[in-house]
Amino acid sequence: MKIGNYTLTSIETGRFSLDGGAMFGVVPWIFWSKTNPPDERMRITLASRCLLIRGEGKIILVDTGNGSKWNDKVKDIYRLDNSQFALETSLFEHGVKPEDVTDVILTHLHFDHCGGSTKMVDGTLVPTFPHAVHYVQKAHWDLSQNPSDRDRASFMKDDFMVLYERGMFKFTEGEQEIFPGISVVVCNGHTVAQQLPKITDGITTVLFCCDLVPTTSHIPMPYVMGYDLRPLGTLEEKKRILTQAEREGWILFFEHDPVTTAATLQKTVKGLGIKEKIQL
Repeated sequence: MKIGNYTLTSIETGRFSLDGGAMFGVVPWIFWSKTNPPDERMRITLASRCLLIRGEGKIILVDTGNGSKWNDKVKDIYRLDNSQFALETSLFEHGVKPEDVTDVILTHLHFDHCGGSTKMVDGTLVPTFPHAVHYVQKAHWDLSQNPSDRDRASFMKDDFMVLYERGMFKFTEGEQEIFPGISVVVCNGHTVAQQLPKITDGITTVLFCCDLVPTTSHIPMPYVMGYDLRPLGTLEEKKRILTQAEREGWILFFEHDPVTTAATLQKTVKGLGIKEKIQL
């Protein structure tokens, strides 16, 4: 997809699974299981999808997925599966090598969003994208260094400390334009200072929904994850952002939906729903 001077490409990095009840919060199993059938351990299948943006002399990656450096215990817990997709392989299929990437916008530092930022080479942890500047909100970085008991398990320091130690982070603060036509929308419901990249040329707009709306099943307002630190905050953010997205015809990019990459919205008798599915 072309937006202004940028070409946008969906990058599949693998599949993983999380507890279905946690993914849908107060929504009963009888509803969410119809569209997200769980396995015998009540886990639902999720994508780990990134966005490649090329143009203006930049090769930008939004999030890096789970990565592949996990031990067997973690692989079993989250049913991590790279049998069909892997980050570097998918990039290579689009003519991009890790050293080509100039910038990485990390929405936040939970392991399923930044795990691919580092990798093991001969037993040593190294940056996957050695020449890239990595962008993360300063307030979120501060949280990652002192997480609460509730979200401590979501931060795995092997994913990001080597980047910090090598001076590869650039901290953003609040909503701002990072590159021409690429800005970030900041949300605080799921976690502190999650940044959602928005790419626009004034005519077409793509919003990388991240964990505000992780799958198409989360479009209905009450479908808020149990993982969210401030679920009522997420609800208000969804109302504000999705209403604007429907009104202005934005394309929503879904990081975790295993089937649908992106879609536009429309009003229905039950609230907002999918208008058109789009493949980037």
